[in-house]
Order: sequence, then C-alpha cells, then structure tokens
Amino acid sequence: MANPTVRGRGGTGAPRQRSVAAAARAAAKRVERTHRPSDPDQKPNPKPTRTLTKEPTRANPAEPSRATATEPSRATATAPGRTRPGRRGAVLAVLALLCLLGLAATATLAWQHREAERTAQARTAALAAARKAAPVILSYDYRHLDRDFAAARGHLTKPFLDQYSKTTKSVVAPTAEKYRGVVKATVAKPTGGDTPAAAVVSASPDKAVVLVFMNQVTTSTQVSGPRLDLNRVRMTLVRTPQGWKVSAVDAL
Repeated sequence: MANPTVRGRGGTGAPRQRSVAAAARAAAKRVERTHRPSDPDQKPNPKPTRTLTKEPTRANPAEPSRATATEPSRATATAPGRTRPGRRGAVLAVLALLCLLGLAATATLAWQHREAERTAQARTAALAAARKAAPVILSYDYRHLDRDFAAARGHLTKPFLDQYSKTTKSVVAPTAEKYRGVVKATVAKPTGGDTPAAAVVSASPDKAVVLVFMNQVTTSTQVSGPRLDLNRVRMTLVRTPQGWKVSAVDAL
C-alpha cells in the first residue's frame, strides 16, 4: 500500500511531508539520548532531587540546640561509684563532727566515772574523820583544858576553827574551871550493834555533811551526879592538804 500523502489545505503536500519527517527524527534522537546517559551530548540534571526536612524552630537564636546543650552535662556527669567533690567534703565534715562528739562523750563519761569514784572515797574518808573528831571536839576536862582544846583544834579548819577558839576561851574555859566541869562525849551505838551511829548526808569529792548521834556524860558541882545527854550533831567536813577537817558543827 502506498504511503499516504498529507496535504495542506492551500497547496501541495511535499513541504508538509518534510516537516513531519523532521519531527519524527527529532523525537527519535530524544529517545536515544534518554536511553544513553553516558552520551557526551547529554547534560547532567542541574537540579538534583533533595529531600527537605523541617528544622525545629528555636525560640531564641542565641540559645544552643537541645542536643548541644545536653552534651556538656553528660560530659560533666559523675561516673558511677564516684562522689562529687562538694558531697565528699560534706561527708568528711559530718564524720569529723561525729568523731568529735564521740570523743567528747567518752571524755564526759570518763570524768563522771572518776568523779563518782572520788565521791565514794570522800564519803568513806569523811565519815571516818567525823567519827574520830566528834568525841574530841565535844569533850573537855577542867583539869587540862588547854590540852583538850588543842587536840580539838587539830581536827578543825576555818571558819569553825576561829569560832571554836573564841567560844572555848571566853565561855567554856571559865565555866568549866568554876564548876569543875567534865564532859565525856562518845558516838552512840545502836543497841546490839558495834557500828557508831553516824551517816553521810551528802558528799562530793571535796566536801561532805555527816550526821552523828552523840552521848555526852557531864559531871560538875552543879549536878548531883553524872548526867547523860543524847545529842545529834551535824558536821560539815572539807578536804584539805592535811586531810579531812571539820569546817562547821551544828547541834540539832
């Protein structure tokens, strides 16, 4: 079948046929360039395809991103098993304080124990001194008053020493000499017992108060026979370099 001839409306068909053939050749060349990318005549695509991602909007341009901001904190984070310098200092301070408190408590307990031992020793020593001093202080004989008063002063200390000296000189000695007075004092003993009736009222390492029950037998020209007086005496004793001495005597 013969090739059809395309004719124009206003003339012969030759020019129209050439234009159709030229268009066909151009289309064939375009198809050939598409299938041959290594063809030097083919130009690279000037606009490569890019995938656009939306960057998060920052509230403050000067503020670093969250990823950047968290990196220093991760870098400065304390490794497991280690203590921060500030916390370590606080722990050491607490330990030092606990050690000081422990030492103070130990020293206090040791001091209290030592004071308790000294007080116990004081009670024993003061009680023995009171039992020995009371009969000497409260006894006298008109025939040897100076000797008796001197013996009594050996158990005394101020302020009672001065008071005793004045009283014996101004009152006791003249009365005893005038009426030939003799007073013999002893520490009372309970019936059926050998322990003198004396007890410690209070005590500290350097001071003690002792209550003593006394029997005083008095003879003089003023009485027809010996007279027995039952007295209670409270004696205050203090520790001195010469031992326990009587610093006060009160008749009850």
